[in-house]
Amino acid sequence: MSHSDRGLRRLAAGTLLAAFEGTTAPGWVLRELENGLGGVTLFGFNVTEPEALAELTASLRAAGDPVVSLDEEGGDVTRLAYHVGSPYPGNAALGAVDDPDLTRRVYRAIGAELVACGVNLDMAPDADVNTAADNPVIGTRAFGDDPELVARHTVAAVEGLQAVGVAACVKHFPGHGATTVDSHLDVPFVDVPLDVLRARELAPFRAAVAAGTKSIMTAHVAVPALTGDRPATLSPAALTGLLREELGYRGVVISDALDMQAITDGVGLAEGAVQSLAAGADLLCLGPKPGPEDVAGIIEAIVAAAREGRLPVERLEEAAGRTAALRTWFGTRAGAAREVRSADAPEGGHDGATAEDGRGEGGAGAASIGLHAARRAVRLDGSAGPLTDPLVVEVDTPPTIAVGDVPWGVAPWLPQAEVVRVRPADADAGALLERAAGRSLVVIVKDAHRYADSRALVSALVAARPDAIVVEMGLPVWRPGSAAYIATYGAARANAQAAMELLTA
Repeated sequence: MSHSDRGLRRLAAGTLLAAFEGTTAPGWVLRELENGLGGVTLFGFNVTEPEALAELTASLRAAGDPVVSLDEEGGDVTRLAYHVGSPYPGNAALGAVDDPDLTRRVYRAIGAELVACGVNLDMAPDADVNTAADNPVIGTRAFGDDPELVARHTVAAVEGLQAVGVAACVKHFPGHGATTVDSHLDVPFVDVPLDVLRARELAPFRAAVAAGTKSIMTAHVAVPALTGDRPATLSPAALTGLLREELGYRGVVISDALDMQAITDGVGLAEGAVQSLAAGADLLCLGPKPGPEDVAGIIEAIVAAAREGRLPVERLEEAAGRTAALRTWFGTRAGAAREVRSADAPEGGHDGATAEDGRGEGGAGAASIGLHAARRAVRLDGSAGPLTDPLVVEVDTPPTIAVGDVPWGVAPWLPQAEVVRVRPADADAGALLERAAGRSLVVIVKDAHRYADSRALVSALVAARPDAIVVEMGLPVWRPGSAAYIATYGAARANAQAAMELLTA
């Protein structure tokens, strides 16, 4: 391979954020990092204890100079706490409180944990304006459905992360909040005029650009007035015309995972990489499906497109320059981040919160600020009253692809209760009511508005037991006529604890 060929291959490899299974880096990833791979994206299956994650990221750094990223939104989408649930409430809870300083502090605490683990880019915050109540992929990940509220909290989140040296990645441009299709499975459409898009979807991104976010993630969403039937990830009109030229963004553009079906079912993985780079992306996120052969094939496809002139080499050099500037920022922020974290952590307790409130996971700072935020977000409508030998019915909800199989529920905070998890389609309401006779009945749901089976089961239980207490751990869109209704705005560990405190105080 000639010197120029090696240089071109290195440019191509430098655009990729690869993923891998397991808690140690496989040899192929380390070899690709030595050959210029841009970095990695970590998932829940890569994470165990913080110390082990720090060892993993140190091994990656020993092989190259990678961008080390993951999705740590707090709330339902967590990677650091994938196996236990997050000690931080997510964006919907923070939006319900509507205290940007609280949002800033929560994200600063998240950022401090990420830096301690060797992660330098967080694929957060979610800046989508969730105007579709039945949105299958955003929901509680959004701060809310009001553009200005979402904008001010997006800015606060960016400031919190970047104060401790973690690059924010504001997503999903130009907006995934008005969709009722999951882009993991197909291409969603946001069929609105451009003036609506500018006023609604783009308001948080415009604010994030002004706040200096270091990166922005694309959406595999088509906006017919802007992109035709192409997802924004592959659209020069979206990434170059709108984001770069109209919004004036100069930072790094990162694609959403290219192995999602919105891309692979259309143009395919390798061609998707080429088209996304040509459209204006700088780093390409790969999910866990592509293995070493796939990554090598993507690199070869990018090199071939550059040689053919379909993808100008200047575009690859521009992407490399932006990523290099990001790496320089990581270095210049390291000292300042240590000073901020030293002054910041652990945070003192709030509302009586202690390290023990977080069950020892996530650290004292996480336990205090996360629980404090969850307590401020939780809402009680009606009268809960004291519990008598409670039966807790947790109505199971299928996990979304973005969230994954993160544990949720209330059992740790109601040790005196009998807790049963039921599938709504299979549940016997009569048997549950018989079991609850003479006892307090607490029904836990998650996004009941999205599942007819869940609504039917809860309605049957509440019709027979109007004194029941219903706890909604998703978006509080649908409410049955129960005696008490608790909205947590998320199913994180902190949300569950805050809700159960209302029942046991």
